[in-house]
Amino acid sequence: MTVKQTQFFYSIIFYLISAFGISLTIISQIGVSSFNALNLAIAQELTMKVGTITIFINLLFLLACWLLDKHRKVKDYFVIVLALILFGTVVNFFVYYMFSGLFISTYGIRMLLFIAGVIIAGFGTGQVLRLKTLRFPIEHFCLLLSEMTHQKFSVYRYSIDVVCVIGSLGLTSIFHLPLFVREGTIISLVLLSYMINLSKNLSVKGLYMKLISLFSKKS
Repeated sequence: MTVKQTQFFYSIIFYLISAFGISLTIISQIGVSSFNALNLAIAQELTMKVGTITIFINLLFLLACWLLDKHRKVKDYFVIVLALILFGTVVNFFVYYMFSGLFISTYGIRMLLFIAGVIIAGFGTGQVLRLKTLRFPIEHFCLLLSEMTHQKFSVYRYSIDVVCVIGSLGLTSIFHLPLFVREGTIISLVLLSYMINLSKNLSVKGLYMKLISLFSKKS
C-alpha cells in the first residue's frame, strides 16, 4: 500500500476505536460528553438508536463544512461520509447488541468504565487528527469558521458544547427524559481534551518501537 492508503486505513481503524470508546461512556450511565448528551436525548425522544442520530447530526455539520469549504474535494467528503456511517454503526453495535444485556450496579465500576471509554475515545480521536487523512465534522466546521472570522477555534468548539448541553437539558425538561448531562459530562470535558492532545502528539509506531526496544534490553 502507498503511504496515503496506509494512513487512510489506520485513520478508519482509529475512527472506529473512538466509536468503541464512546460506546463505553454511554453504557456506563453516568453522563456523556456534551455532544453525545444531545444525541442521546434526541434518540430517546424519537425512539431511535443513538448511533443513527450521531450519523445524522454529523452529516449536518459535514454539509455545513461543504458549504463553507472553498477547497472542498468530492472524494474527501465522500470518504468522511462513509467513515461517519461506520462510526455510528459501531456505536449502535456495542450499545444495542454487544453490551445490551450488561448491567453494572456498582457506581465505582461504572466510573472506571466511563474513564476507560473517554481515554479510548480520546486516543482514537487524537490519532485521526494526527494522521490528517479523515476529519471529524464538528472540529472541521469550527476550524473553517475560525479561518473565516479570525476568531479562536476554541471559542466555536466550546460554543457548540454549550449549545449541546442546553439542548440536552431542554429536551430532558420538556419531554421528561433521563438526565444525560451528569458528572460524566464534566469529566469528559476535561479528560477527553487532554487525551486528544496527548494522542495527537503520539506516534503509535514510535511508541511500539520504544516498547520493543525496552523489552529487548530487559531480556
